[in-house]
Amino acid sequence: MIERTGVVTFKGNPITLVGNEVKVGDQAPNFQVLANDLSPVTLDRFQGVRILSAVPSLDTGVCDAQTRRFNEEAAKANGITVITVSVDLPFAQKRWCGAAGLDNVITLSDHRDLSFGHAYGVVMKELRLLARSVFVLDASGNVRYVEYVSEGTNHPNYDVAIQAAKALL
Repeated sequence: MIERTGVVTFKGNPITLVGNEVKVGDQAPNFQVLANDLSPVTLDRFQGVRILSAVPSLDTGVCDAQTRRFNEEAAKANGITVITVSVDLPFAQKRWCGAAGLDNVITLSDHRDLSFGHAYGVVMKELRLLARSVFVLDASGNVRYVEYVSEGTNHPNYDVAIQAAKALL
């Protein structure tokens, strides 16, 4: 498996990312993760314009804010599917969604085998968490926007990601 250094830090510490780097123009890699009911889910289950939002853990402030912001934008923009992926257990994701009252974001768990993380090159080797990142896919499954957030405790560039997705509608 490919390892990349010098791409991101977490709390100021250098982190090794495991997996292939995804670039604009690539065909979006498929993956298999778990839904909140433990059923397997793959990327091809979702059609149309998609925002894939990877977060380290929904139970942290920035991840919570990131998921809420994309939820708000999905509610305003008909035709965009927002998928948040973390290594949180499906039970924790379900609890978080219920407590947060969010219904426009799909949360999926990559805890079992890091399929998404490896496919998108966002596994933080030292922490076994996903690096904060955003991928926008068009209806044909082409990657149209990528952001690997350089410091894991920072927010992504919401406006640019959302504009990239809206431009595909």
